[in-house]
Amino acid sequence: MAKNNEYRVGIDLGGTNIVAGVVNSNYEIIARAECKTAIPRPEADVCDSMADVVKKAVKKAKLTMDDIAYIGIGVPGAVNPTTGIIETSPNLLFKNWDVRTMMMERLNNKFVKIENDANAAALGEFLAGSAKGCKNAVCITLGTGVGGGIIIDGKIYSGSNFAGAELGHMVIVKDGKECGCGRKGCWEAYASATALINMTKDAIRNEKPEFSYMLNSVGGDINEVNGKTPFDAMIAGDFTGKAVIDEYVGYLACGIVNVINIFQPDVLCVGGGVSKQGETLLGPVRAIVEQERITKHNDKQTVICAATLGNDAGIIGAACL
Repeated sequence: MAKNNEYRVGIDLGGTNIVAGVVNSNYEIIARAECKTAIPRPEADVCDSMADVVKKAVKKAKLTMDDIAYIGIGVPGAVNPTTGIIETSPNLLFKNWDVRTMMMERLNNKFVKIENDANAAALGEFLAGSAKGCKNAVCITLGTGVGGGIIIDGKIYSGSNFAGAELGHMVIVKDGKECGCGRKGCWEAYASATALINMTKDAIRNEKPEFSYMLNSVGGDINEVNGKTPFDAMIAGDFTGKAVIDEYVGYLACGIVNVINIFQPDVLCVGGGVSKQGETLLGPVRAIVEQERITKHNDKQTVICAATLGNDAGIIGAACL
């Protein structure tokens, strides 16, 4: 996708931070800059901040804006890459924001492209990460929610209305837990990092405090529980921690089987903070998937692996839109 000696800038516009990275033709980030998103505030102010971090990253790379071919922005929410408009972004509290026009005005009419942040991250993994060399790939991100990005024949799939790949909002438990989207039983409500933390807290509440390994491991403050807490407990031999992880793995694997049965990608990579558990997480997930996927007797199978680029995936993908 890149020409020799071509530099582009990718922006990860998040609810907490704005990060810009200069990406070279080998899909490497050679310089970056960041600032706080600091929402809520006016659209123009956010654009000012994005333009500022772009210029700072370019300066750190010892380049000028004339050296930059174009800028890409990964945004949480429903975006229209054709018009350059963020139609809705709950995390950013904006609707119908013509971010492309506003950014081009601030960057001397340098061309700007936008895309959903999960799609941008999937493209990054496809170009330079764990899905490199594949034709079809799916990337799952386990964070506050469950994000999804789909690459088909080397291109981002986003549906007819640019809102496709919301994999976290397929229902895996009918009339189950309420999801932030308004439905009940969504995969996100069971397999996100948030869901894992909530499951852990529920398990702790059902134990006697003096005998709770996990509660003691966070200094007796249940609010200090994070996604790593039950894994650490399980590794230490704690029965409750293992029960939490077994339940979580079951829900995660259920959704992954669904995704594989539908898309049959070459690679399905799992990112987000929970994926840092590596094979402690993915080994048990694979064992379930191998038994339940419809293609278990086929010679060719989807490879399930951890995403490798971390937060860089979104920057690289945005730069290569």
